[in-house]
Amino acid sequence: MTALPDWMVLPPEGLTVDGYEALPEEVCRAIEIVDGAIVVNPAPRRPHQKIIRRMSYALEEACGVELAVEFDVDLRLRDVPLLNRRPDLVVYDATLNADTVLRPEHCALVIEVMSPGSITADQTDKPAEYAGAGIPHFWRVENETDDVRGLTVFCYRLDPTTGVYTSSGAHKGKLAVSDPFDFAVDLADLL
Repeated sequence: MTALPDWMVLPPEGLTVDGYEALPEEVCRAIEIVDGAIVVNPAPRRPHQKIIRRMSYALEEACGVELAVEFDVDLRLRDVPLLNRRPDLVVYDATLNADTVLRPEHCALVIEVMSPGSITADQTDKPAEYAGAGIPHFWRVENETDDVRGLTVFCYRLDPTTGVYTSSGAHKGKLAVSDPFDFAVDLADLL
């Protein structure tokens, strides 16, 4: 029987902010923290990474200087119990200092690209967490067939009255929106 690495053995209260920040960077890149518990994320497939990379380039062009676009970064949704996600893409306030922990109030949009191993998290858990944290926009990219016929981008806007996301459209073929900023991309260009 293989023993767990020391960093996976948690105290009863779960992993804390200090404990997380003491982990090696290569460990942090492969995990998320949900209520202090470690969630190990499998390595994404190449089509998943291609969509993220190409969408990030298109978003950067559309965002201008006020907003920044990043992938593979921590988003601290809550300190206690620790809730730390690693969205596929985040559009956030470009004036944020590089050493400042990225938090919901800095974000305009969070995007998840759904994978076979992330269906429940991307369709249910993460949207509820992002909405609960007050992030104004959430997009989910579903790629059923690894070609443009199976690519759909579901866009959601936070309803300020209910505090949950409401649909603002499902896009096939082309994604074109004016909120949170003007953005258009031919979905075929993402693959």
